[in-house]
Amino acid sequence: MRGLVLLNMGGPNNLDEVELFLKNMFNDPNILPIKNELLRRFVAYAITTGRKKGARSNYERLGGQSPLNFYTDRLIQKLQKRLPDTFVTKAMRYTPPFAKEAIKELMVRNIKEVHLLPLYPHYSTTTTKSSLEDFYNTAKGVGYHARLHDIANFYQEPLFNQAIIERIEEAMEGRDPKQFDLIFSAHSLPQSIVKRGDPYPFEVQEHIKILKNMIGERFRDVHLAYQSKLGPVKWLEPSLEEKLKSLQNKKVLVYPISFVLDNSETEFELHIEYKEIAKKLGFEEYIVARCPNDSDTFVEALAKIYQRM
Repeated sequence: MRGLVLLNMGGPNNLDEVELFLKNMFNDPNILPIKNELLRRFVAYAITTGRKKGARSNYERLGGQSPLNFYTDRLIQKLQKRLPDTFVTKAMRYTPPFAKEAIKELMVRNIKEVHLLPLYPHYSTTTTKSSLEDFYNTAKGVGYHARLHDIANFYQEPLFNQAIIERIEEAMEGRDPKQFDLIFSAHSLPQSIVKRGDPYPFEVQEHIKILKNMIGERFRDVHLAYQSKLGPVKWLEPSLEEKLKSLQNKKVLVYPISFVLDNSETEFELHIEYKEIAKKLGFEEYIVARCPNDSDTFVEALAKIYQRM
């Protein structure tokens, strides 16, 4: 039997894990690329301390935990049925279950060949590299010597893109797309990381070109914007708020292109925070499409990606 491990950032399983999530994330040198470890720890502590109260409040509004965990478990259940000869599990970067727990499961089953599938459609040092690096380092640390295979991105996979189109169509619920602007909202990234050679924004732009070709002329216009900016440094632009302010048309559909599973940045930031901003800006309709989550098309897409690895 082979193993398939889905890698992701993770999210708090309960309110007590909110601080752990922030602490682990901001101590990741891929997130805060500060060479001096003591300085990075100090900055991480300051950010965590400053954000934990607000973050906890946000998760309270989401029922006390990240929705990412629920959607991940449902996706694994469907993938396990689709791949009966493969043991499917998960490893999160910043909250349990961590890579060490996934590796223990694999070792107990004596699995010697493992495929690592980071659930980030576009490569970034802050996501894909961080998750893969963590798994490889953990495996080495516990003496797990299986054959490991991994994939860097999958935004070009046709079935994955079909799953996105299905979610966009589902969100429209019979409305006339010609009356709507479509915004692909991507998680932002500091410009300093891009300048170091991170390909993320270029892959996002290429991905949107693929999706625009599939969508054709259905929507009034198609845009790219960035969400989840943090701190005073320069981030990728335009921000989603800036993009909303620039639109004369007041009917918009937002698709979270960076994510394959709904999480706090889709269900809280997009569905709640930006909805309030859109309302203040006089939008008649502000709609957010769901991520692929555990859709049958997305499950089939991941199965095909895995089988090609």
